[in-house]
Amino acid sequence: MNPDATKAIELLRRLVALPSPSGREEATAELLRDCLAQRGAAPERLHNNVWARSAHFDPARPTLLLNSHHDTVRPAAGYTRDPYDPAVEGDRLYGLGSNDAGASLVALTETFLALYRRPLPFNLVLALTAEEECSGPRGIGALLPELGRIDMALVGEPTGMRAAVGERGLVVLDCTARGRSGHAARNEGVNALYAALDDIARLRGFRFERESEVLGPIGIAVTQIAAGTQHNVVPDECRFVVDVRTTDAYTNEQTVAILRAALRSEIAPRSTRLRASALGADHPLVRAARAAGRGTFVSPTLSDRALMPFPALKMGPGDSARSHTADEYVRLSEIAEGIAGYMTFIEKLTELHDEQTLG
Repeated sequence: MNPDATKAIELLRRLVALPSPSGREEATAELLRDCLAQRGAAPERLHNNVWARSAHFDPARPTLLLNSHHDTVRPAAGYTRDPYDPAVEGDRLYGLGSNDAGASLVALTETFLALYRRPLPFNLVLALTAEEECSGPRGIGALLPELGRIDMALVGEPTGMRAAVGERGLVVLDCTARGRSGHAARNEGVNALYAALDDIARLRGFRFERESEVLGPIGIAVTQIAAGTQHNVVPDECRFVVDVRTTDAYTNEQTVAILRAALRSEIAPRSTRLRASALGADHPLVRAARAAGRGTFVSPTLSDRALMPFPALKMGPGDSARSHTADEYVRLSEIAEGIAGYMTFIEKLTELHDEQTLG
């Protein structure tokens, strides 16, 4: 059975019309739960996360998670149209969240419902989650313990239906260089700003010993700096912020420890929970994507995949360049392509599973 994109498009229009900024997704969560129930699934809800298991769920079989998010960022200042008006003009459906990640969410939902009662060699779990845009505590991280064992995941984000085989993690470091105040005219004290600049210079040239085969080198960028109270006082403290894009070559904790040993400044990570992920070319998720005719790439953006402690592939309709922009839109043809692409991907994953079983 090939699901009809018409129902997906209608659901997306209803979602766009309901404001759902991160942490305030009650209305869209209720809509999604009602939609799944009306279509014959048995949805459950935790906070503003909605999920359902396939009809013939068997704990003895492996489980594939289908995940996307229904929260949005707040409207960009440059909007020229109502961000909550799901207008359709030609092949475009406008509205906040239409591209990121509403199109992926409705395409995955239609795929799940089409396969809900179909016998597969693995279970399906559909998770439509909240707080993705802010990596909040009541999103996918809160839901995963409720879902039981998950063996692998397909994460819906706008990738042009290319398969993201990896994405870097993120650790933000708050760094503090210490000195001793004094009068600038007499060259007294120890200038914390200079100490910070020495560490920043170290970071500009810093190289880690190991490099990820899929994700390449760890990225380091100093993005903020602040010091001093007035022009004639040598600053005794200088604070700067470092954006570190981690890889699977080291854990986030190992990355922090290596940088801490390399710098004189104090280092405090804001969080180490957003982890890198990468899949090798021989992983079944990657093989299924290629068999389905989908190109592969390394994603420059984070997603809820960073919170998943199991293999995951990111793929969905739409264009990441439209995300978080004014007058956001998705093409209707992209939604139809997304549903067809997801169906083919799961078909190829089934064939690979059957081959391995027969082998």
